[in-house]
Amino acid sequence: MAYSRYSILFFLAILISASNAQNGLILPIRKDAKTSQFYTTVELGSNRAAITPIIDLGAQFSWFQCDNYVSSTYSPIPCRTRKCDIVGGIGCISCDGPLRPGCSNDTCPASAFNPFQDVLVSEFFGEDTLYAKNQQPVPEYIFSCMQSRFMEGLASGANGLVGLARTEISLHKQVANKFNLPNRFSVCLPSSGLGKLSIGGPSSSTISTISKSLKATPLIVNPVSTAPAYAVGDPSDEYFIDVKSIRVDGETLSVKNSYFSIDKDGVGGTKISTIQNFTALHNSIYKPLARAFTKAAADMKIKSVAAVEPFRACFSSDSISRTPAGPSVPTIDLVLPGNDLYWRIHGANSMVEVNQRTTCLAFVDGGSNPRTSVVIGAHQLEENFLEFDLVSSQLKFSSSLLVQNQSCSRL
Repeated sequence: MAYSRYSILFFLAILISASNAQNGLILPIRKDAKTSQFYTTVELGSNRAAITPIIDLGAQFSWFQCDNYVSSTYSPIPCRTRKCDIVGGIGCISCDGPLRPGCSNDTCPASAFNPFQDVLVSEFFGEDTLYAKNQQPVPEYIFSCMQSRFMEGLASGANGLVGLARTEISLHKQVANKFNLPNRFSVCLPSSGLGKLSIGGPSSSTISTISKSLKATPLIVNPVSTAPAYAVGDPSDEYFIDVKSIRVDGETLSVKNSYFSIDKDGVGGTKISTIQNFTALHNSIYKPLARAFTKAAADMKIKSVAAVEPFRACFSSDSISRTPAGPSVPTIDLVLPGNDLYWRIHGANSMVEVNQRTTCLAFVDGGSNPRTSVVIGAHQLEENFLEFDLVSSQLKFSSSLLVQNQSCSRL
C-alpha cells in the first residue's frame, strides 16, 4: 500500500504529540532579581496571551490577570455542576458588567488569594487551553481570573500565579489527568540561569545525573487546612515533612520535640514554600539555631558583625572562605525519620550576602506563635532538586547540586 508524503508527516506529528503528552510538561523557572520570586512562562487561550505566573507550592489553583484577556475558547464553569463540585466551588456568582472572561453569570465561584498582598478575592472559575513552548497543549485548563488591582506584591512583569498544591485543580494534577500520567512533579529553583518545573516525572537524563544523591522522606498531611479559606474538617493542601530535629555542625539543637510535631489544631510542623524567601522558624527554634551557628562559626574564625534586618546573625564576608557549594560555614541538617537521614543545608543555601562586607545567616525569626513552626523558604531550596511524588506520597530531594558540580540550569 502506498502512502503519500503528507500521510507520513501527519502520522509523525501524531507520534510526536503522543510522545510529548507521555513525557508530561516541562516549564522553565526563572528568578526575579529584585523580589527573589520564582516564575515561569506559558500562553493561554485562542490568542495565545503571554502569562508570567509566580510559582506557588501552596496555592490550590492558578489565577491570571484577565483585565484585557480575550479568547474565543474560554468558557466559564457553571455553578451547580459536577465540575464546580470538583473544583470546590460553593454557591453561585454573577457579574453586573459586560460578560467576558472573569465576568459571567451563574458561575462557579473561586476564592483567589494573593499571598504577597495577603488578600482573598471572590472571582470566577473558567477554563481555556494552556500552551507551553513546543509541547502538547493542555485543553480545558481550569483557572481563575484576577483583577490587576490585586496584583500588588508580584514581581515586575508577573501577571498571575500557578498553583502546585495537593488539589484536583493544581497544575500538575490537571496535566496528569489529561495526559494519563502519574501525579508527580519536580522543581529545581535556580540561583541564576534557568531552572525547571517538570510534571509527570523528571527526564531519565536528570535522574541518571543525580540519582546517587537523591534521598526520600514521606510527605505528611496536616489534618487541619492551612489555606486562607477552608471548610471545617478540610486537611491542608500544602507539603509538610516530618523534621525531627535540627543539627548545626553535627550538634543537635536543644529544642522541645513538640515544636516539630503537628498538634490536633494543625499547629506546628514543617512545610515547604516557594513564596517565603527565607526559612522562618518558631522563635524557640530560631534563637538556639542562631546561637549555635554563631558559636560554630567563631570556632572557624568567622567574625561576627552587627545584624542587618531581617537577619540576626551576621558575619564579616572577609572572614569567610568560599567553596563550590558557597561560603564555607557550619552545616545545618534537618533531621528526618529513618537511619541517619537528613537534608543538609550548605553555605550557598544557609547564607546570604546583604552587602559587599556582610554575609548573614539566611533564616528569620517566625515569632513566638506561628501557625507552622518551620517554613522552609525558597533560598534554602535553590539549586536543590525536589520531586513531589503524590502517588507514593514521598519527597525526593538532592540537597545542594553545587556539591556535585551540578546546577539546576545544567539538568
